Amino acid sequence: MSLKRVAVIGATGYVGVELTRFLLRHPSVQITRLTTSQPQGVGLRTLLPEVHAAKNYQIVPYSKDDVIQSSDVVFLCLPHTEAMQHAGSFLSAGKTVIDLSADFRLKNPAEYPVWYAVEHLAPELLAKSVYGLPEFYREQVEKADLIANPGCYPTSVLLGLLPLVKKKLIDLKSITVSSASGVSGAGKKPSATTHFCEAHENFFAYKVGKHQHTPEIEQILSEGAGTALKVDFTTHLLPVNRGILSTIYAKKNQGVTEEQVRAAYEEFYGKSLFVRLKNKGEFPALKDVQHSNFCDLGVLLNPRTDTVTVLAAIDNLVKGAAGQAVQNFNIRFGFEEGTALL
Repeated sequence: MSLKRVAVIGATGYVGVELTRFLLRHPSVQITRLTTSQPQGVGLRTLLPEVHAAKNYQIVPYSKDDVIQSSDVVFLCLPHTEAMQHAGSFLSAGKTVIDLSADFRLKNPAEYPVWYAVEHLAPELLAKSVYGLPEFYREQVEKADLIANPGCYPTSVLLGLLPLVKKKLIDLKSITVSSASGVSGAGKKPSATTHFCEAHENFFAYKVGKHQHTPEIEQILSEGAGTALKVDFTTHLLPVNRGILSTIYAKKNQGVTEEQVRAAYEEFYGKSLFVRLKNKGEFPALKDVQHSNFCDLGVLLNPRTDTVTVLAAIDNLVKGAAGQAVQNFNIRFGFEEGTALL
């Protein structure tokens, strides 16, 4: 199979660097452009010192025409609300676009002013985008020209909840999610809450009741349930570099047993390359998934409270971003799913 010429737009951020790291390992990828929004370029080894001198690509200022001429596949690693300005040009030029922002995840353009404070600039593309959660949308990803890579929190929450929702094992009105992420999830640009002195030896909730990933989670869960549903979703900042641990609670439906619950996860993920179900009584930890594309799940049905508890652990920069993007790339172009990821 011929090499795919690949461009990474926004290659200097945490996600762009992580993505480039994986693409350098991929035997069927030729990196043709790494770009930055900054006016001056920079050598890749400045950001990835472990790169061999022979692969010290230059990260250059962004040029749309240059990217179109030099690439077959474009990864957009841009801040939310910026990718919508660029994706249409690449699609019109016949490129496959994998967007790692939130710009094409939501199907209803009216959600963007509410959650992202902008009017969507390319609403006509929302219907064409495919949500890139491979464990549930593999067939759509295989044919997609515009893949909306899922958010980091939604990846953990959806992989943890969809088996229960699809099998109708829980009360859909009872879902509560508490998620905690490492500081890299906030991006490379520092803020008052992500400076070392604020985050170190601290733990706090943020965007309580209004996190922008809420409608994404609700949209995909509603598709899985076949009916509209809402979730209580609270996010926290962990004083670690990377990783997400989501704890999910829901009341079981009448008559549901723990055996049925575990069987649902085994059915959905028994052949999954990257989702791992822990043994009964065992639960995931960040250290088990950091720097990997795995999602580890632990499940408990508490008979005293009739509550199903699910714990999901991922690396927010890998399965929650760059690794999942490569997984989608592999599926889209017929490569082995784990290429460059295992």
